[in-house]
Amino acid sequence: MKGKPYAALVLAMIFWSFSFVWFKIANRSYDPIAIVFIRLCMAIIFLSAFLWVTKRFKRVRKADRKYFLLLALFEPFLYFLGESFGLTYVSSTVGSVIISTIPVFAVIFAFVIYRERLKLINYIGVIVSFAGVMIFITNSTGSITLNPKGLALMFLAVVSATGYNMVLHRLATEYDPVTIVNIQNIIGAILFLPLFLIFDLKDLVSTGFVAESFGSIVLLAIFASCGAFVLFAYSVRHLGIARANIFSNLIPVFTALFAFFIVGDIITLRNAIGMMVVIAGLFLSQARKKRVPIVDTDFAGRTA
Repeated sequence: MKGKPYAALVLAMIFWSFSFVWFKIANRSYDPIAIVFIRLCMAIIFLSAFLWVTKRFKRVRKADRKYFLLLALFEPFLYFLGESFGLTYVSSTVGSVIISTIPVFAVIFAFVIYRERLKLINYIGVIVSFAGVMIFITNSTGSITLNPKGLALMFLAVVSATGYNMVLHRLATEYDPVTIVNIQNIIGAILFLPLFLIFDLKDLVSTGFVAESFGSIVLLAIFASCGAFVLFAYSVRHLGIARANIFSNLIPVFTALFAFFIVGDIITLRNAIGMMVVIAGLFLSQARKKRVPIVDTDFAGRTA
């Protein structure tokens, strides 16, 4: 059991890293809202079928309905709006690096709200890992060469993901990870439906079926909207918000490699140094001589 949450996290980060590349490919033919809406609908079909076959449907308690609504509002709704439109202004690699700042905020809020504590060396690891992210996104003069609009939209995604983590903390031990992700996707699809009908339906119909782009949406649905979220929810249940989220710093490392081979993004020496610092910080953030108890481990009374 000890190694399973970590293996699940690494696999989730690989899936999410690929998602930045898959989105770029899908965005060649389809608009962001259409991509997200179709992706969510497919994910709902896959997860609902799984729950039906395994007879694992669970009724949501009335007291928890507001938390599921808030969960879906943060992610997928606000998160995907920020990420999807942000990626139209920045590269997949840069977008993934900005998203990897989520652990910094998650660690802070996990302590403030849930008193989830780490050791000093773990906090040093968070700082080191964040420093690696900053090396990655800055140029040789120390300035950030990013589109301001893209930067703002990507940080909307970061803030939304942090809020999602805080709400998920409450639900992770009360509900099966597949159930949580399926419900958040259903609510998210309902929230996106008006936007899809108003802004993107006409363009989607006129564009028609484009095999490469549509195939990328299918991959997004299966691996990012289903697999990654389920694996992440499972890991949060066993490791807590802070430790689980620090693995998000692996996303730019994986994304840069995948983007290099698939869509031709360039990896510079500075990028490589930033990657190594990120990984070093990640190892420090997970170091522990003895287990530090997480206060309020009864999450009822996590993020997707």
